[in-house]
Amino acid sequence: MGPSHNRSIMACDPVRAKSAEPAAGPPRGLLHTGATRLTGAMRVTKHEHAALVVETAGKALVIDPGVYTSPITDIGHAVAIVITHQHPDHWTPEHLTRIRRAAGDIPIFGPAGVAASAPGFEITVVAPGDTVRLAPFTLEFFGGRHAVIHESIPVIDNVGVLVDGAFYYPGDSYAVPHGRDVALLAAPVGAPWLKIGEAMDFVLAVRPRQAFGTHDMTLSTIGREMGRERLKWAVEQHGGEFVVLEPGESADI
Repeated sequence: MGPSHNRSIMACDPVRAKSAEPAAGPPRGLLHTGATRLTGAMRVTKHEHAALVVETAGKALVIDPGVYTSPITDIGHAVAIVITHQHPDHWTPEHLTRIRRAAGDIPIFGPAGVAASAPGFEITVVAPGDTVRLAPFTLEFFGGRHAVIHESIPVIDNVGVLVDGAFYYPGDSYAVPHGRDVALLAAPVGAPWLKIGEAMDFVLAVRPRQAFGTHDMTLSTIGREMGRERLKWAVEQHGGEFVVLEPGESADI
């Protein structure tokens, strides 16, 4: 992981890129929330694979809308997009264009690797240690590097993002937001780089009050349920709760 530093960014100075089967019900023992009524200050909605929409105070933040994600609609209230890294399962030009057509010329945040891989888009480059204040959201960034897939494959930039000190998503990494009390964790459950024991250790290290599985479109239904069971065990070791979210379902903080 790259070195940490501390930098506060206001969302006003983008950097232009350099180059232009139905889901089964939850297995026994897992809590299924469904599309619950908004009772907290923040709502996190899971979309296919790694895409997430965070809403608070009538505004939305879109995270990692990639190639396995259906078009995100009713998103005119978005104020920003976060892309954790450059892999296409976490962003596509079509998603960015569609969201910005609905919401206007909103900023896009990502590490340097995203800026170098996103021709035609203005990317505000962020790095571990950065804080972005974009009303009504405060974003803190962690990590720095993508988890290793294989020694033959170059390791790229990746940032985890903590939203309003409460919701954390690590992108494709096991970066822990040390010193933060995480209310809700989006925990990767399946990937070429992921070993379930390491994913369990990540959840144990973060110690969230609640967690749900994400990054899961490459798994079969059986594989997804097995992974969720392992993450459920991990979150319960510190008194937390695992919730099942299918695409389009939400959890409230």
